[in-house]
Amino acid sequence: MKGYLALEDGTVFEGRSVGIEGEKEGEIVFNTSMTGYQEIMTDPSYKGQIVTMTYPLIGNYGVNEEDVESGGPKVEGFIVREFSKIVSNHRAKESLLEYLSRNQIMALEEVDTRALTKHIRQRGAMKAIVSTRDVDPKALVKQAQDSAGIIGIDLVREVSCNAPYIFDRDDGDYTVVVMDFGVKMNIPRILRKQGCRVIVVPDRTKASDIMGLKPDGVLLSNGPGDPQTVPDIVAEIRQLFGKVPIFGICLGQQLLGLAYGGTTYKLKFGHRGANQPIKDLTTGKVAITSENHGFAVDLDSITRETVKSTHINLNDDTCEGIEHQVYPIFSVQFHPEASPGPHDSYGLFAKFRRMMEEFKGERHA
Repeated sequence: MKGYLALEDGTVFEGRSVGIEGEKEGEIVFNTSMTGYQEIMTDPSYKGQIVTMTYPLIGNYGVNEEDVESGGPKVEGFIVREFSKIVSNHRAKESLLEYLSRNQIMALEEVDTRALTKHIRQRGAMKAIVSTRDVDPKALVKQAQDSAGIIGIDLVREVSCNAPYIFDRDDGDYTVVVMDFGVKMNIPRILRKQGCRVIVVPDRTKASDIMGLKPDGVLLSNGPGDPQTVPDIVAEIRQLFGKVPIFGICLGQQLLGLAYGGTTYKLKFGHRGANQPIKDLTTGKVAITSENHGFAVDLDSITRETVKSTHINLNDDTCEGIEHQVYPIFSVQFHPEASPGPHDSYGLFAKFRRMMEEFKGERHA
C-alpha cells in the first residue's frame, strides 16, 4: 500500500506503508544511528516525533525483550529506506515489521531518506504527517500546516509515570530520586550498578515530597518536547538547590538551565544519533556520545546563578554540560547511559555517587 509523508513546507515524499493504516501527525526528525532502532523507538524523548533513520537498512537483527527504554514505542511514525526481511540474531523474539504492526506504529519504507535528511538539514525540523490515505497530497500538506506541532505543548505529562515506584530492588548505599520526565530505563539500571537505591517519581512531584523521601541525590531525567512548557516543574527543581546533589540528563539539563534563570532555544534540526563528538572542557578529552534533543541551553543567558560550561559539541559548539559553582549540581545534554563509546561517559554516574558521598559527609561532619 502507498504511503505519504507530507511536510508543512509543501514537500511530499512517497513510500510504501508497512505499519498500520491511517495517519499520524508529528515533528519530522532524523537519527544517524546505524543500530539501536529498538531503543530509539521506545525512547520517551521521541514522543511527538516522526523519526527518519538515515542508515539505509533497518531491522536486520530483529527485536528482543531487553533492549527497550520504556513500556513500548513512543514515536509517532517511523521512516526508513528499507526494512530488512531477514532477521538474524540469537536474541531476536520477532521481526521489526511484526513489532511495528503489533504496536500499531505508522511506518513507511522505500522513501528516499537521503533526500529527506538533506531537506531537513537545509530547512530544519518541521511539522509533518504520515498517511496511507489516498488523497490529494496538497490536502495532507495543509493538514500538516494546521497541526499543533510540539512548540508550546507539554509532552512530559504524556510519558511520565503515574505514581512513585522502587526500581528493581529496595536496597542500596545511597537513595536516588529520579524525576521521571520520560526516563530511559538504562538510567536507573546504571544507578543500580553504582549501588544506589532508586525511587522513580512522577514529573509533577513537589520538592517537599521529594525531600520527604530522604534522598542522597536527585536525578532529572531526559524527556520530550519544549522545556519552556513546564514552568511548574522548573520552580520545584529550583527549591531543591543546596538541599541535595542534582544530576541532570538531556531535558534535565534544559530544565536546570531555566531554573538557573537562563533561556533555551530550538535547534535547527537537533542532535539525534550515536556519533556526536563532545569535548570535556576540564580534561580536553573527546567522547563519542548518543544524543536525542531538539532544544539547547543558552549559557550566556544565565545570570541568576554562577555556573560554568563543562562540555561542548564539536559539530556546532552548543553547550553540552553545565556545572554549578556553589551547589553540588551538574548536568549534560547528551546521554551517558546510552553507551555508544561504549563506556566513554559512564564516569559521570560515578561522579554523581562521589558527589553524594561528599555531600553526606559534609552534613554529618
